[in-house]
Amino acid sequence: MGWVQRSRNLGGVTFIDLRDRWGITQVVVDQKRAPEAHELADRLRGEYVIAVRGTVEKRPAGTENPALPTGSIDVLGSELHILNESKTPPFAVEDDAVITETLRLRYRYLDLRRPHLQANLMLRHRATMAVRRYLDQHGFIEIETPMLTRSTPEGARDFLVPSRLSPGKFYALPQSPQLFKQLLMVAGYERYFQIARCFRDEDLRADRQPEFTQIDIETSFLTREAFFALLEGMIQALFRDAAGRDVRPPFQRLSYADAMDRYGVDNPDTRFGVELRDLSDVAALTEVKVFKEQLAAGGIVKGIAVPGCAGYSRKELDDLGRLAADFGGKGLFWMKRTAEGLQAPFGKHAGEGQLAAMAERLAMVEGDLALIAADAPAIVAPVLGNARKIMAQRLNLASSEALNFLWITEFPLLEYDAEARRYVAVHHPFTAPVEADVPLFHSEPNKIRAQAYDLVLNGQEIGGGSRRIHRREVQNLMFSALGLSQEEAQEKFGFLLEALEFGTPPHGGIAFGLDRLIAIMARMPSIREVIAFPKTQRGADLMMNAPSAVEPAQLRELNLQVR
Repeated sequence: MGWVQRSRNLGGVTFIDLRDRWGITQVVVDQKRAPEAHELADRLRGEYVIAVRGTVEKRPAGTENPALPTGSIDVLGSELHILNESKTPPFAVEDDAVITETLRLRYRYLDLRRPHLQANLMLRHRATMAVRRYLDQHGFIEIETPMLTRSTPEGARDFLVPSRLSPGKFYALPQSPQLFKQLLMVAGYERYFQIARCFRDEDLRADRQPEFTQIDIETSFLTREAFFALLEGMIQALFRDAAGRDVRPPFQRLSYADAMDRYGVDNPDTRFGVELRDLSDVAALTEVKVFKEQLAAGGIVKGIAVPGCAGYSRKELDDLGRLAADFGGKGLFWMKRTAEGLQAPFGKHAGEGQLAAMAERLAMVEGDLALIAADAPAIVAPVLGNARKIMAQRLNLASSEALNFLWITEFPLLEYDAEARRYVAVHHPFTAPVEADVPLFHSEPNKIRAQAYDLVLNGQEIGGGSRRIHRREVQNLMFSALGLSQEEAQEKFGFLLEALEFGTPPHGGIAFGLDRLIAIMARMPSIREVIAFPKTQRGADLMMNAPSAVEPAQLRELNLQVR
């Protein structure tokens, strides 16, 4: 039983490509053998739903279709039943059909019939089953946490749900199960997980949706080393069981400071080199005005060597300079190493020895192009870090088959928000500081390191977590650093502060973005390709026409009025 992909009447014999979620099987209906079935076969159109009874037979030699898993057999149909007819679909249900995303999402139930989307959702199923098996074998229990909870101040915007029974008050949909899973550790469950639905009302991109799924994990008593080993084993089992790919722990590790120094971003792709190198000491010896000004103002000069790009034209180089502006920079200097030697537009303000020293620091060989940025460290890092990514994509420097996992550790705990004029948590306000840095709460909060970590795969963050604060006095220090008074902290988080007084164990956890993980495994450019019913970049469901207006009576019941 299945859907008609296509049918062809070749004079007394009709060939039907019958599609179900397992693929396509060719059905042959012969007018002489099955006249009634053949008469019905002549009525078939694409996407008709049919049932066939027949005999499976090997195809004659030379007629096999190696492109199909079933290409060595036919089903010789003796009976055929039309279970339902179909209008002509708005697009062909084929992988190579050219379809606008708007049309795809409007008719998502037809789009989901296409083989690559079916394969993606089956991969997703295998992945979640692999995770559940592994965690169950390692003593974890799956516990569901509430969907209706209270709004919390830190983080992205909440989706609010008005309460009919408590007029003027609201639930919030969870941005994550963070507080509940910490309370489960207080309750003594030690190893929790959940394939959790989460909701964030934020601006969307190709890799973001207003609702998403994460593999949510929390443990008590484990050291960070034991926890990392456990998670690396889970990732290994996930890729092996779901995608048949080999992952070999242990994973590389870098501190946040080292990642920013060497790669300019906190989610570096380590499948290729092209690392950032500090040129400040050499630049200080030149007479290049911009170098001098930036170094005097506390800035730095750094560069990268891009292989094989010394032949870039002036226009291509100018375009790279404009690219820097997208990440806050004023431009990029360049230097080429060709058979004739080193060439740089700033060369007349730098001696040959200084150009040679820069080239040596960047390990340039003939044919390389150096891109150099001079600015504040907070600008140089993203300018060169993103230039590195973009050039790697252009030059295809990263192997599509490689799986480079990387732990980034010791993020800053706090960062200063100039607009709000206060510190905010880099991760969330329940992240534990490095124990040795706790005294800095009273002097230099911006220098406190967090016991936080991200797992990065091929330049994409796939999971993030931390050790949590498990002592009330440290949580009070954190809330105070965030500008919360004791009264505000008690009103918003009193339940947590009280729980911390009842023997809370040391604990920590992580959340992996399931949608992003599956998109990487399936080699898809967007998470919308691995979600059954995604929304547009404006958060709209084109198929269900949501969000939508509601009846006035519903608003009255909720004591709401639309302005």
